[in-house]
Amino acid sequence: MSDRINAVYRLSTSADPQRTAALIAGEQSSGTFIAIPGEDEALKARAAATYDIQALDDQPVEGDVRHYRLTLSWPLANIGPSLPNLMATIAGNLYELRPVKSLRLLDFDLPRAFANAYPGPAFGIAGTRALTGVPQAPLIGTIIKPSVGLSASDTAAMVEQLCAAGIDFIKDDELQADGPACPFDERVRLCMQVIRKHAERSGRKVMYAFNLTGELDEMRRRHDLVMAEGGTAVMLSLNSVGMSGFNAFRRHTQLPVHAHRNGWGYLQTGWSYVAWQKLWRLAGVDHMHVNGIANKFQEDDDSVIASARACLKPLFSHKPCAVMPVFSSGQTVMQAEPTWQRLQSPDLVFLAGGGLFAHPGGIASGVSALRQAWDAAMADVPLQQAAASHRELREAIATFGP
Repeated sequence: MSDRINAVYRLSTSADPQRTAALIAGEQSSGTFIAIPGEDEALKARAAATYDIQALDDQPVEGDVRHYRLTLSWPLANIGPSLPNLMATIAGNLYELRPVKSLRLLDFDLPRAFANAYPGPAFGIAGTRALTGVPQAPLIGTIIKPSVGLSASDTAAMVEQLCAAGIDFIKDDELQADGPACPFDERVRLCMQVIRKHAERSGRKVMYAFNLTGELDEMRRRHDLVMAEGGTAVMLSLNSVGMSGFNAFRRHTQLPVHAHRNGWGYLQTGWSYVAWQKLWRLAGVDHMHVNGIANKFQEDDDSVIASARACLKPLFSHKPCAVMPVFSSGQTVMQAEPTWQRLQSPDLVFLAGGGLFAHPGGIASGVSALRQAWDAAMADVPLQQAAASHRELREAIATFGP
């Protein structure tokens, strides 16, 4: 493995491509807008970024704007194995340089030193399966809905119904944190009381990812409360806590980290998810949201599946860092079959909020219908054929179908 950091971009510019590439490489390493004393050939040899630029001839020309594949490479010695400083290097000031019409980071690879410096997931796929008692199938889960407005006791009552229905996984909505209407401490204590009682009866503990997002000292204290109450997961909004905040929290946590990507929309013009998720897997998340098939947002299905596959792909030969991709946003029984057909892996969390709670038969029927849809998908049984013998699935199709 190389001791260099390599990143690949899609660059659009109307300027001379070689000069533009050289400008970007200089800006992101030893150069600036004008030659200065001290930037001699010896310094450039040890610190300057190198580049390669190739025209994308299959991309449509937009006026005088052309499109290129730009590869930049930096010596590790410039920054050392530091994820916050890596972000400043591969996704820093290069986006707003004057000749750059648009730029998107497609992928990058790192020296082994990064794998040695960062922990990666503590639980990942195997640990999540062990804690939930789901050895092979996708985890069927939900988001507490309505997202906000419920009290802590309302939430616990809903959790009780979900546990009785056989749900595997529950999470707070990212908007639900520690407001006076639903205080975090009260929510955790009441919900975990329900989950513990269900585990005593059933022998299986439902995983609830409580949203800890806040200041670092708050997150640490909230984590400790969840763990003391017997909880088995916590959730963070990555773009809210930032890389340094997450790294500090990761050194504290003893529970799986469910990573929410809310805010991804303002990043995706400059990043591909395939690149972005590598940072957080190496830092140590255990689950990562990837959107969902036929989702309620703008992302197409090919992008969603590429994101999920990226989460399952090893980062380093000696340190795979694979995490559970989390499918969510507008998911119902209708997405089970296409998700399975495209991904061909059971290693995922499938979250349906409205797609569960809006079932005409109620929460229990909503959970049953989702499980029936996934059982059928993995057995290669057409959805309508499976629905013939399952009332809950028939009602779900009637409600959520085309």
